[in-house]
Amino acid sequence: MTTLTGPTADVDAVLAVLREYLSPTPPQLSLPPGAFASAELYALERERIFRRGWILVAHTDQLATPGDYLALDIAGEPVLLTRGHDGLPHAVSPVCRHRLMPLVEPGEGHTRDLTCPYHLWRYDLDGRLIAATHMRGNTAFDPAACRLPGFTVEVWHGFVFVNLDADAEPLAPHLSVVEEEMTNYRLDDMTQVYAWTEDWHCNWKVAVENTHENYHAIGFHPETVRPLMTGGIDMDVHVDGPLVTRLLTPAGQPMDPGVLPLTSEERKVLYSFRAFPCASVATFGETIAWLSFIPVAADRTLVRGGALMPRALVDQVGPETLRPPLEEFTVRVNEEDRQGLEAVQRAVSSRYAERGHLSPKEPGVLAFYRSLARALTDDTD
Repeated sequence: MTTLTGPTADVDAVLAVLREYLSPTPPQLSLPPGAFASAELYALERERIFRRGWILVAHTDQLATPGDYLALDIAGEPVLLTRGHDGLPHAVSPVCRHRLMPLVEPGEGHTRDLTCPYHLWRYDLDGRLIAATHMRGNTAFDPAACRLPGFTVEVWHGFVFVNLDADAEPLAPHLSVVEEEMTNYRLDDMTQVYAWTEDWHCNWKVAVENTHENYHAIGFHPETVRPLMTGGIDMDVHVDGPLVTRLLTPAGQPMDPGVLPLTSEERKVLYSFRAFPCASVATFGETIAWLSFIPVAADRTLVRGGALMPRALVDQVGPETLRPPLEEFTVRVNEEDRQGLEAVQRAVSSRYAERGHLSPKEPGVLAFYRSLARALTDDTD
């Protein structure tokens, strides 16, 4: 077994550790601390994971009408997501093809077209060039051949995923089991009641491995999340190939019936799934929360998320009634996680930091490590 201690770790040594998780008897140990701080490993993750993986970035309610847009950074790559005039979602590079000026700042908004603030070149919402000022004198310039590079977009029951690989294989087939098991949640009839974006000062893996276990609820969330787990903090872990892991938590007593046609068994379970590398979707009764942990740097993570409720319930009760308690709860839980995980990140640089023994309550963490290992070691090193 490979042993690594201390604040730094050679990439080859980390990859050797990761391969051990693919064995029939993987080590019941956490990743080496250096895996959460290494700039070299982060560069490899950007290339092998985030430039070819499906990244959950939004819900369609955030791109409801033509002209709505969302701009963000995915592991160093600027991405602009729009609802085009054709009614379809598009993902393009927001970097002007003239002199590299960003067309929009990170965030959300609404616009008729994309006008570069530098020299006023204009693009349609799908990336096509509309106008380039004072360019007719350049005979080598072909406006018809100039457009913003595009990325792949896939909408799965309202959840918007982006893949920086224009030739990426579809995501939906990987979610076929989840789709069947979540039929009664009627995802297409859900509406987003609340959404948020936060900047956490921790490595993306610190955040993602935290979502793969309930063990931390006894420490981070004793008065918020833990009381929801009346059946205990154990998880049933089911791995559906390299991208999807289903995590089921017994809820104890059945939750009260609501507007969704959930079975008695479904009302006894907190159902969730993870889509590698960084997406998390979880049910809390008839509320569904989604989270995505998108790296900005080796020690910084953009946290995007939202909370969904049945449209029938929102129409009946009203968002102004449902949103405040949901927002208060979410803000509190996110702050509990942020403070804890940022503390973990500060500790990874300790000269005494080393790999820790995992609890039997953490099988989901090992599932995440295996997905990470497959993604980072499938090429020639």
